[in-house]
Amino acid sequence: MASKICTVTITLLMIIKIQMCLCQINRHSFPKGFVFGTASSAFQLSWLERVAVNHKVGGSTPPSSYEGAVKEDGRGPSIWDTFSHIPGKIHGNNNSDVAVDQYHRYEGDIQLMKDMGMDAYRFSISWTRIFPNGSGVVNQAGIDHYNKLIDALLAKGIEPYVTLYHWDLPQALEDKYTGWLSPLIIKDFATYAETCFEKFGDRVKHWITFNEPHTFAWMGYDIGQQPPGRCSILLHHLCRSGNSATEPYIVAHNVLLSHAIVADVYRKKYQKIQGGSVGISLDVIWVESATNSKEDIEATQRALDFTLGWFLDPLIFGDYPKSMKIRVGKRLPKFSKSEANLVKGSLDFVGINHYTTFYAMHNATDSLRELVHDYISDIGAVTVPFNGTEIIGDKANSFWLYIVPQGMRSLMNYIKHKYENPLVIITENGMDDPNDPSISIKDALNDEKRIKYHNDYLSNLLASIKEDGCNVKGYFVWSLLDNWEWQAGFSSRFGLYFIDYNDNLRRYPKKSVEWFKNFLN
Repeated sequence: MASKICTVTITLLMIIKIQMCLCQINRHSFPKGFVFGTASSAFQLSWLERVAVNHKVGGSTPPSSYEGAVKEDGRGPSIWDTFSHIPGKIHGNNNSDVAVDQYHRYEGDIQLMKDMGMDAYRFSISWTRIFPNGSGVVNQAGIDHYNKLIDALLAKGIEPYVTLYHWDLPQALEDKYTGWLSPLIIKDFATYAETCFEKFGDRVKHWITFNEPHTFAWMGYDIGQQPPGRCSILLHHLCRSGNSATEPYIVAHNVLLSHAIVADVYRKKYQKIQGGSVGISLDVIWVESATNSKEDIEATQRALDFTLGWFLDPLIFGDYPKSMKIRVGKRLPKFSKSEANLVKGSLDFVGINHYTTFYAMHNATDSLRELVHDYISDIGAVTVPFNGTEIIGDKANSFWLYIVPQGMRSLMNYIKHKYENPLVIITENGMDDPNDPSISIKDALNDEKRIKYHNDYLSNLLASIKEDGCNVKGYFVWSLLDNWEWQAGFSSRFGLYFIDYNDNLRRYPKKSVEWFKNFLN
């Protein structure tokens, strides 16, 4: 009995010690030079300044009467502008014409970052602000805007991390040659990227070519749930055109070649002079095998191959994962020898967007996949947040976001061991609360769940660095502000700052802001 009591006591002491360690982490727990920042995208943050007026008149005034930043300073339309105006595509039929107006309020938002002690800000440049039609004549007003934003960040000691493509393809290029489905996109993207290097590269030292290419290749061209809304299976009656068996792979291939050419241009013409670096941001839901069965373990590896490996294998090794080549077969594009050499090693760092972890298991209908050719059936795995007996973690607001902090450490170790320990920057991590009008602002600001989320994910990230030797140098919170969350519209709040959509987009600091202030300072 005494032995049992002693064991329980030791266990309790260990738990207390672990909890104390978790609570005590701060900036100085991390290696010197580790970067902390917040992240955003142009399409979600840049728009209208008069949302409050529209709310106060009950929305009776036509949206066109309030010209927002979507039409300011020569910006052209993107495929997301078009898609978000199609009824039924966005939760609540909210479009992005009304978001959080950072286009006009960036100076105040930069001060918010400065007050927290953030080192960096990751934002995206809108392609159609630089080239309204995707190519042709440069729009000087767009150049001027980003110059002012970059200068304002640097004046406050905040380093800009710039994403060149965060899903907002110029609509003109989609109309002209079907966008990412055509190899013509490679030249136009390279011209756009080089223009950004020329105009901003003297001050921007961290470039991210693409954000989550896996997401827009799959969602836009296999199931049609993101623009341009192409598909040929499942929800084909909602898609105007597409081929789910081939198009996701064609898009990904053109993205990889575009990234590689842009990286090559930067290295040959700008890197030595400007001293910057080029990477890419890849989304990864970490997966754990639902059981110890051989089938489920193999399915788990395929799930990783078809998400992270789809892009990182070519970038590190020069070719697609073996499982993809076997299962996709002739539908998977091939790299020529010169293309493989260009793609391989074409990054200085790997950006990782990680939020959650799922269980993975073998797809019981895998034997029928030859009847349905598409990206999802090609994987042959089912990924879900439960394994039949338990839920993998506490749930945030989004249906896909379960809180599993140890997934961060597992993912970092996987990248270390499989991909030769490349330099990694966590370019997105965060969780959301519901946008519930029945919850008072006072209660919405008390985001203890978010504080625990970041504390626990950062603790696991720290363990992967200090105990496991993973090469991670930065962490960006998604996001600084509540904003328009793509298909979820305004139904989801990821921000450290609460946006009052009914009071001129007023910013309120949530409790997590104070936590980050203490953590960073």
